[in-house]
Amino acid sequence: MSLIVAPDPTWPAQAKAEADRWTDSDVYGLIEVHHIGSTAVPGLPAKPIIDLIPVFESEAAMDTARLTIEALGFEWLGEFGLPGRRYCRADDAETGKRRVQAHCYVKGSDEITRHIAFRDALRANAALRAGYAAIKGKCAALHPGDMHGYGDCKSDWVQKVEAHAINALATKETS
Repeated sequence: MSLIVAPDPTWPAQAKAEADRWTDSDVYGLIEVHHIGSTAVPGLPAKPIIDLIPVFESEAAMDTARLTIEALGFEWLGEFGLPGRRYCRADDAETGKRRVQAHCYVKGSDEITRHIAFRDALRANAALRAGYAAIKGKCAALHPGDMHGYGDCKSDWVQKVEAHAINALATKETS
């Protein structure tokens, strides 16, 4: 079973609806919510899971917001291996399949910059998108059903593109 599926043109609308649920619920300390990952890049095959980065004013605000986030149907897993992050996930009640992952960070986090720079680089460059689609397809074929193997397989490519995208962003900001 492949981990990735053909692009779904409804992914951005799904992400917006979920982000709106967060903002409409007055999640304490929430500043904004970004749609990231492959589902945020039109035309890119992806795991059919919406990735969001909710941005908070402080770590204390993230932790205070926990009960509200859980009331939205998310499982709260805390840092879940990444210091400074609060990871939450929501599964479809009927199928049990993951539908949304929220990677919460404090405003100004380098992780926010990294994810958005990567997303924006893919959105802006058709050749880069095609290259990433090819890497994703190869890794999914090599590691069917193995999320960790799939992630490890594409990791070097992603890290190189992220570094280039962050460098380009920094250069643009200083000029």
